[in-house]
Amino acid sequence: MLEAIRFLWNATRGHRLAPWRSDYVKWRIETYSGQKAELIRAADVWRFVWVTRGEMFQFLMWTGKIGKLARERQKSA
Repeated sequence: MLEAIRFLWNATRGHRLAPWRSDYVKWRIETYSGQKAELIRAADVWRFVWVTRGEMFQFLMWTGKIGKLARERQKSA
C-alpha cells in the first residue's frame, strides 16, 4: 500500500492539495475516459475517482508491484 501512496504523491507533485490542477492527472483521465483534459474540473476528477475506484485500486496495487520490482533489480545490478 505504501507504493500506491508513493505513486499518488509523485503523480500530484505541485498540486497535492488540488490534484485536478495536475496536468499529469488530467492527461491520465483524458487517456482513460476520453474527456478532454482542458475541460476537466475538480468535480470531474472526484466523479472519475468514485466511478473507477475498483480499477484505480488495482492500478495502484500494480504500480506498487512494478516499483518494488524495479528497486529490487536496481539493487541486484
